[in-house]
Amino acid sequence: MADAAIEELVKKLLEESPQRKFSESVDIAINLKNLDLNQPKNRVDEEIVLPNGLGKELKIGVFAKGEVAMQAKQAGAAYVFDDADIQEMKDDKARAKAVADDCDFFIAETQFMATIGKTIGTVLGPRGKMPVPLLPGKSIGEMIQAKQSAVRVRSKDKMTFHVSVGRRDMPAEQLAQNIETVISRVERALVKGKQNIKSIYVTTTMGKSERVM
Repeated sequence: MADAAIEELVKKLLEESPQRKFSESVDIAINLKNLDLNQPKNRVDEEIVLPNGLGKELKIGVFAKGEVAMQAKQAGAAYVFDDADIQEMKDDKARAKAVADDCDFFIAETQFMATIGKTIGTVLGPRGKMPVPLLPGKSIGEMIQAKQSAVRVRSKDKMTFHVSVGRRDMPAEQLAQNIETVISRVERALVKGKQNIKSIYVTTTMGKSERVM
């Protein structure tokens, strides 16, 4: 069950924000305080599975071959890359950047991880999109399904950062649950928890905003 106060804020936001001709995203803006983000240890870098998903299909890229590659395609991977694709992206950085920007997450068989790091790691790393390794015994289908409900939360060296928590056409209760999940994980990731949070606002893409805390 969602926190009643957050759910009411989301309802108010959705009611008072003008309707648009496209499906708006609902985001939260997190403002930090009393942190030196020049120190990497103080930065937030979390992958969070939202209880209600994002209300849209995410693009998952998979580095695999053989049976795993076939399973990835059947499970709905947007792209499946093999050795030749990695080499091509190494030689064509424009393609590597386009792929990195188009995909929300990447998964890779463990045998590809070292090669990816050496060849296109400089493209994927700064975007926070280095692949999650597919460990032995894990199902690629289950991993793809889990990624469909995940968001990557990264502060980098900025005291203010934004996180998508769903779409405007989702029920307010589901959006509130997603917001609570993100806030809880961010608090746990911070050195002093809630004390390092200055404020949090929820907003639609082109609408107004409401203060959550």
